[in-house]
Amino acid sequence: MATPSLLLSRRDLDFQLYDWLDVGALTRREHYAEHSRETFDDALDLSERIAQRHFATHNKKNDQEEPWFDGERVHTLPEAAEALGVFAESGLLAASMDEEFGGMGMPHTVATACFSYFHAANVGTSAYPFLTLGNARLLCAHGSREQVDTYVRPMLEGRFFGTMCLSEPQAGSSLADVATRAEERPDGTYRLFGTKMWISGGDHELAENIVHLVLARIPGGPPGVKGLSLFIVPKHLVGPDGGLGERNDVVPAGLNHKMGYRGTTNALLNFGEGARHRPGGEAGAVGHLVGEPHRGLAYMFHMMNGARIGVGAGAMALGYTGYLKSLRYARERPQGRPLSAGGKDASAPQVPIIEHTDVRRMLLAQKSYVEGALGLLLYCSRLVDEQCSAATEEERARAGLLLDVLTPLAKSWPSQWCLEANSLAIQVHGGYGYTREYDVEQHYRDNRLNPIHEGTHGIQGLDLLGRKAVMHDGAGLRALGEAVAGTLERAAAAGGEAERLGAPLRASWERVTTVTARLWEKGDPAVALANSSVYLEAVGHVVVAWIWLGQFLATGSGDDDFLRGKRQAARYFFHSELPRTGPQFDLLESLDTVALETDPAWL
Repeated sequence: MATPSLLLSRRDLDFQLYDWLDVGALTRREHYAEHSRETFDDALDLSERIAQRHFATHNKKNDQEEPWFDGERVHTLPEAAEALGVFAESGLLAASMDEEFGGMGMPHTVATACFSYFHAANVGTSAYPFLTLGNARLLCAHGSREQVDTYVRPMLEGRFFGTMCLSEPQAGSSLADVATRAEERPDGTYRLFGTKMWISGGDHELAENIVHLVLARIPGGPPGVKGLSLFIVPKHLVGPDGGLGERNDVVPAGLNHKMGYRGTTNALLNFGEGARHRPGGEAGAVGHLVGEPHRGLAYMFHMMNGARIGVGAGAMALGYTGYLKSLRYARERPQGRPLSAGGKDASAPQVPIIEHTDVRRMLLAQKSYVEGALGLLLYCSRLVDEQCSAATEEERARAGLLLDVLTPLAKSWPSQWCLEANSLAIQVHGGYGYTREYDVEQHYRDNRLNPIHEGTHGIQGLDLLGRKAVMHDGAGLRALGEAVAGTLERAAAAGGEAERLGAPLRASWERVTTVTARLWEKGDPAVALANSSVYLEAVGHVVVAWIWLGQFLATGSGDDDFLRGKRQAARYFFHSELPRTGPQFDLLESLDTVALETDPAWL
């Protein structure tokens, strides 16, 4: 019998993909007609095999021997380059891209499941291709045919990698304060001058070239975010024949040294310093405008929204592998004696710690977080597939509305609660878990980045309550409410325990709608948004309870240990987690202004 994977549970992936989300039904649509369950399973098998053999094997070394900069070059592990070469040869990078761009045309739901293996195995090395994929998708949506041919095809082949360059040292997440400028030249190119900070994958020699997508200002444009334009700035210029030309004027000034996620270079980049590289004999990084001037942020959101869901997927995967490792440890580690037997007979044999109720509680909590997060992310990916392949424009638009309102939750809920799963995994290991000899310590440090990057937890709260919940006169929230109502109807029809679990979910969703209205009834954004992070957390728990009710229903009458475990995790979430939202909704309904009214001098 094969040893179960400690990256993800394949049984859970199969259950969520096929039994709950019915991904197989997509193959009856023209968009995915060339695929079948066999091709999906082959892709999952291949992903697990490559992740286990080529990514997981250098995960700890990635952490211990992080990339370094010698003043000229950035150095990375040879093992990372080897793993990325195998990944590129597999074709998985282009799995969900349309065939016209050299992709496999696979459903996004299956691709998300496949890529989760790589996040779980080695989040540092896997970040390079996943940033690249987001870059490629943006250019396919908004770039010219020439830009797609020049940059996207080599990226999907794994020869070029991509980044997104938004933040600057003085601006951080405040993109209205971006100062990098782009000056047009007679040949239609631009020269960029400025500094970008926190650029993941910003410099390395893991690929032939790096394609930077850079937000900058064209002089004379409007102030704030409305004046931002988007540019392709390659590390090496690319000739008409696709060959690499001279080095562009974009160089690393240094690398940031992170608490975790150390395998991914994170750079401070200078554009246009003109000291070491002067393409065409002139200072300034050569850039190519994407789309129209001053629409850069709108284009960049195409990549940012995908990256936010990707951050949630990475957080889920780190939580999931930590859960599986703590579960194995709990089954193997003997310590103590059961309380039911008095626990004081020193002559009695010790029992595995999984026999202790509090350890089972911690494992059950982890299970509810990571399997719930996986469900949320696969559901969001299924909405992307609906946008691509649903029969009617109405169905596609509805999927888009749902995805818009769920994106901040898909980013932040796994980032918060799968980090908590990692904390519990350390606790299950006891003192051993706090040492570098065990993986769970690194998983926690790696995961701690996820509530920060691609829009902090607070930014996601502002997005959900300040934009997504009220956009189009609340259409997105209504669409989500209709989806929740559909699951509640099925639970009521099923009767029994499913109907009983549905009752608190129905009440919680009613509070989502009434509290949202209460927060906005005075039309004062400062008061409404003062507790937006609390709103994000409360709504997130309600949404994940809905995900769990759907999974509970999908277990049907099955009675093996896996399905029993599914139902028990759902019970745990409804009994121990959903009730957390009651006090949060009470706080929100009171229009609490304690934080808003706190003078900075008092802190």
